Amino acid sequence: MADDFRSGTISAAHGGTTTVIPFACQFKGQSLNDVVSDYHDRAAGKAVIDYAFHLIVSDPSPAVLETELPALIGEGYTHFKLYMTYDDMKLNDRQILELLALSRREGALVMVHAENSDVIGWLTDRLEQAGLTQPIYHAVSRPMPVEREATHRAISLSEIVDVPVLIVHVSGREAVQQIHTAQGRGLRIYAETCPQYLYLTEDDLARPGFEGAKCLCSPPPRDKANQEVIWSGLRNGTFQVFSSDHAPFRFEDPAGKMLHGTDASFRYVPNGVPGLETRLPLLFNGISQGRIDLATFVKVTATQPAQVYGLSPRKGSIAIGSDADIAIWDPDRKVTIANADLHHAVDYTPYEGIEVTGWPVTTLVRGQVVSQDGEIGQSPGYGTFLPCERPNPPLPEPSLERAPLPAA
Repeated sequence: MADDFRSGTISAAHGGTTTVIPFACQFKGQSLNDVVSDYHDRAAGKAVIDYAFHLIVSDPSPAVLETELPALIGEGYTHFKLYMTYDDMKLNDRQILELLALSRREGALVMVHAENSDVIGWLTDRLEQAGLTQPIYHAVSRPMPVEREATHRAISLSEIVDVPVLIVHVSGREAVQQIHTAQGRGLRIYAETCPQYLYLTEDDLARPGFEGAKCLCSPPPRDKANQEVIWSGLRNGTFQVFSSDHAPFRFEDPAGKMLHGTDASFRYVPNGVPGLETRLPLLFNGISQGRIDLATFVKVTATQPAQVYGLSPRKGSIAIGSDADIAIWDPDRKVTIANADLHHAVDYTPYEGIEVTGWPVTTLVRGQVVSQDGEIGQSPGYGTFLPCERPNPPLPEPSLERAPLPAA
């Protein structure tokens, strides 16, 4: 990763973000306690804004289920992510059920990356056998039914255990429809989406040569019509959280996107796109376009994420007793996004050349100016770790405006 806690939080602050929640990732065979200690060491003395941790659980061993995870939840690590895909990370349905049951008992929130791993593997093998290995075929290997089926399965498992879940990185209209329908049935299904699904399409993966790898992420971007469905889901309350899912792989780097060379199959290209600093401006741009209103912008970037992640009312509100985290915007400022102007350590942005209206000019954390007009006002180490309370977000209440139905 190009960014550490210093460059990442500086970039976030310049983009109007006052709290980041990175993933503390457990790999198979690791102790969760060791993972958390490692991430605290990485963050120590570097962050300029506040931070918490999402845990990633990839090895729910008896020690994790019986001892480590319950203790960590009690210490403020109250939300954790699991994967239904990626060979090194994926869990089977039985393991997911065990973690959902633990979440119900301990009052934690499970976040689910929902894609059908076996279908992806089968399609990837077939594509490679046909010599179709360029970045565009990453999207072909992950069509919308892959996300739809896994989203439906995650919702069903959640319903069986009777516990809330948050479906993360939702990209496709078919998954959106599954979530909206479940919410309409009164289930506590929450959802998150990201800027790449508002601005990128699968055509961006077809850029000449290896350039498409700059936009390779999972789930992949869809088509232009699908972007309208994601905007609609933000507008009508289907989505509670709008995140960056920042994955800072450099492009021109043998340890980044080019890890296996520029002729490697899409299977081997590191997944994810950078987006910490551009996340909020890209969404704010929707206000000038008439896609969302200011109240919706605040809900999905501040109020509701703080509720979902157990940080409310300390974060997500401007109120007596809260932390005085405030972003001040120039709503009329027009900016053409250019990587040269951003503060992350990545050598590209997938949003190069996009013009947005509205840009954050001042960011305060706990009442102190952290960034203003491109300058940092606090030293690394000003940011503090935030133990999270057990989440108890309100029941999702999507409006009667339905997301468009999947195309026939």
